[in-house]
Amino acid sequence: MYFTSRQSGMTLLEMIMALAVFTILSLAIISATSALYRQNAYAIEQTEEVNNARRGMTQWNRDVKEMTTAEDGTYPLAIIEPHRLGYYSDTDRDAEVEYVEYELVGTTLVKRTYNASGNPATYDLSTPSETEILSLFVQNIGQGTSTFLYYDNAGTQLTATSPIVQVRYVSARLIVNIDPQRNPGEFVLQSSLAPRNLKDNL
Repeated sequence: MYFTSRQSGMTLLEMIMALAVFTILSLAIISATSALYRQNAYAIEQTEEVNNARRGMTQWNRDVKEMTTAEDGTYPLAIIEPHRLGYYSDTDRDAEVEYVEYELVGTTLVKRTYNASGNPATYDLSTPSETEILSLFVQNIGQGTSTFLYYDNAGTQLTATSPIVQVRYVSARLIVNIDPQRNPGEFVLQSSLAPRNLKDNL
């Protein structure tokens, strides 16, 4: 009786095919994982910027609502431009009125605060006492949308050349998007209010 032995194992061709399949699957998994990480990183960054802008909007609401006559007697509202708002308010609650400007510079929303000094009090507007960046990715200018809007008692929209004493309502709108070319798209934050002390300065 004769027995034939048969050696088991992979041929070179089978090994190459298995290696090719393994490589393709590995590349697909790595690519999908990288895309997932990139998408998550983008979403996290976008969320952080929206939160920054939301905090800035909350601060804006609080301070603008309480705008008041300056330490030197200047009218509460000073600048009413589409991307720049200047007014007087006690923003740090220290019983002294500061001059404050919110301005959109490019895509960066900035808040500048100027403290009064001297007796009688004066404001040096050449150098802010404090500068705060509220958001880096505000797309209003690129989209041709005003950051700040101003209205009179009848609800008529005013322009930068309108008499400041006519302003009774102020609206802010921020379009936030860290990359306008990608999803998840833009987030819009807006708020409107009637500063309390403007009615006292008719």
